[in-house]
Amino acid sequence: MFTGIVQGTATVTSIDRPSPGTARLALTFPPGALAGVPLGGSVAIDGTCLTVVAVEGDVARFDVVDETLRVTTLGALAAGATTNYERSARVGDEIGGHMVSGHVACTATVAAVRRADDGNVSVDLALPSLWRRYVLSKGFVALAGCSLTVGAVTHEGFTVHLIPETLRATVLGSWAPGDRVNVEVDAGTQATVDAVERVLEERLEGVVAARVEAALAARG
Repeated sequence: MFTGIVQGTATVTSIDRPSPGTARLALTFPPGALAGVPLGGSVAIDGTCLTVVAVEGDVARFDVVDETLRVTTLGALAAGATTNYERSARVGDEIGGHMVSGHVACTATVAAVRRADDGNVSVDLALPSLWRRYVLSKGFVALAGCSLTVGAVTHEGFTVHLIPETLRATVLGSWAPGDRVNVEVDAGTQATVDAVERVLEERLEGVVAARVEAALAARG
């Protein structure tokens, strides 16, 4: 479990293919960032929960299966790329963002980046239609592991507003139109929307069935 408060950035050292269907990702972290990280521990890389399989100084290695490479942006990483990271939350930690599982739902595409004179940035993102119903104005979403508030919902996706500190501490400041971004929708919102849709569908089916039965009865 994570909080969506990115702790810094790490640099991709290498990506190897030790066996079919798996990639081994090595990243270099800031000095001391891996202190106390156990083998088998969890670290979110660009919002994707990965398991630590080796630690050598400031370098951690992770095994990534093909499905994760396909669904997330990790499959497009190359040596030298910069990623967000967050170590898993511990009991008693401050939850400064929102509860994030590290299970990426899909990727969004940066449609536009608008920079204001005060240093703030607004980003428009296009989101696959299947996931748009889970993104609500003023709701939560995790982008590349960052907990963000949805500023507005658009026809193709949504908009987020980024403050200078977020731009400084994460990779979000380098976003440009066309970039793909990992998206995790808020689990509570998803559960609520799915429940409401299921109830409405069941009721609609009942109404339709009742009307069909009444029509047939009227015909004798």
